[in-house]
Amino acid sequence: MSQSQFFPQKKQQQRTSPTLADSNSKVFPLAEGTLANQILEVVQQAKNYNQLKKGANEATKALNRAIAEFIVLAGDATPIEILLHLPLLCEDKNVPYVFVPSKVALGRATGVTRSVIAVAVTRNEGSQLSQQINNVKDAIEKMLIN
Repeated sequence: MSQSQFFPQKKQQQRTSPTLADSNSKVFPLAEGTLANQILEVVQQAKNYNQLKKGANEATKALNRAIAEFIVLAGDATPIEILLHLPLLCEDKNVPYVFVPSKVALGRATGVTRSVIAVAVTRNEGSQLSQQINNVKDAIEKMLIN
């Protein structure tokens, strides 16, 4: 008797990670291309001016305290359900939100070595970023309307 009769060969299962296309039904509005780059640049500048809250919990706190200008969410967060309470809260508080394709890119824009699934750009009176923040807010609101 060969050993394979007693120990059947296990079929190799390939682990497939969920892609952004799999969760597209839950990810709206998704910023792509130049708009995503523009959003990430504003996030990076907001970090330099201390107008940024990183993480889903801090973004939730910023929304509840009414200091959030807009919310940026990672579209490839797994499981996506860990941040799906934020769009509902944003709609209640009338704050624009947008998904970007990559949590790694969002983490790099915030200056963190880890991936980040949510950030809140906060308001600051007299900030040098206010014009850029308003431009991004307008672009996000146009995406939400369409």
